[in-house]
Amino acid sequence: MSGRRGNGESSVYYSEADGKWHGWVTVGVKPNGSPDRRHRMGADETVVRAKVRELERQRDAGKTRKAGRPPTVEQWLTTWMDTACARKVADGTMSPRTLDDYRSKCRLYLFPGIGKHRVDKLAAEHLDALYLRMIKQGLASGTVLKTHRIIARALKVAMQRDIVTRNVATLVEPPQAAEEEIEPFSQAEARALLAEAADRRNGARWSVALALGLRQGEAIGLRWKYLDLDNGVAKIWWQLQRLTWEHGCEDAHACGAKHHRKGCKATCKQHSKLKNGCPKPCPKGCTAHAKTCPERRGGGLVFRVPKGKNKRLAPIPPPLVPLLKAHRKEQLRERLAAGGLWEENDLVFCQPNGRPIDPRQDWEEFKDVLEAAGLRDARVHDNRHTAGTLLIEAGVSPRVVMEILGHSSMRMMQRYTHVASVLANDAAKRMGDALWG
Repeated sequence: MSGRRGNGESSVYYSEADGKWHGWVTVGVKPNGSPDRRHRMGADETVVRAKVRELERQRDAGKTRKAGRPPTVEQWLTTWMDTACARKVADGTMSPRTLDDYRSKCRLYLFPGIGKHRVDKLAAEHLDALYLRMIKQGLASGTVLKTHRIIARALKVAMQRDIVTRNVATLVEPPQAAEEEIEPFSQAEARALLAEAADRRNGARWSVALALGLRQGEAIGLRWKYLDLDNGVAKIWWQLQRLTWEHGCEDAHACGAKHHRKGCKATCKQHSKLKNGCPKPCPKGCTAHAKTCPERRGGGLVFRVPKGKNKRLAPIPPPLVPLLKAHRKEQLRERLAAGGLWEENDLVFCQPNGRPIDPRQDWEEFKDVLEAAGLRDARVHDNRHTAGTLLIEAGVSPRVVMEILGHSSMRMMQRYTHVASVLANDAAKRMGDALWG
């Protein structure tokens, strides 16, 4: 390994110019096609030769990092979300709301917690310390687990692309998320809810929620062409979601420095405090959030494929069929009254002008129904849990319930084990009857 070599072999030589030993190792090829030569130097020949041999071992084992300075954790997470994750959103393999959640967790926890570490210098101890801080702050165990999964997935991609040689997240025992505690309505409460909603506009919306166990987006995104009232079957093939707006203006400001024009490093909260505003304001008048951008894109209410088991069939209970038929007649009367203002979307539940119901508006209506019915406060999603609970209490097989609700695994059914006592008591009574009459 002595002397200068131009055939791709390693070389070690002494330079009288600086009085140092220099070693060069070819580890691969750069993106432009030129050889990727790595340099090692020192005052002692033995030390430099050892460094060269170590670099050769890394090269032969395929563990040399790419040329250039490795990014920080924050830089890599940003690149990963803006490229790999954004591509998956574009081709439909990732939900936009999932990417929104990634960005939120990164901004709130990963960037301030470990973002300044170089990605190749990140250690398992750094992750342990981050999770400990999050737990001490009183954050839910599910939030800590989701944060761990995000950094683990990002490092997996970094390893696949030779940015790091190992995924340190695999060296950390994942935080255990507490089992979600559900609070379904009792049968009496569910009937009280339906009684209150019966005379309201779109009152059948809550009958569908409790009878079919639909998610909010699946219910307000249900369309007539997917309802077969003659055969009593609903095709749950789509859901309505509100997506976050993105800037369409290249020079726009947004929440976070990376969306601001060059020269402005203020976040949205800081922006309002700047006396003279941004030094380089957007020429199109775009100020802070993407929703104000005149060329915004990608947001608003959109139809998307449901999560979990897609395109499932849900049987409609017979008593619900006449309710839906009556609802359809009422909707036709509204359509005639709206005239040219009607916007046809084929929605089962819509605004008086045919436009989709915003999830927030749907949430507010549910809260109003609860208050009027004298029921405790609850989430819209608790209707879905109520449907699962009532089916289990009625003796329906958990496997069948899983199919009706569209769960991806039986593990999701564990949350309904609180109704086991009802069935167990019935089983004990039957056993007593069998043994002692």
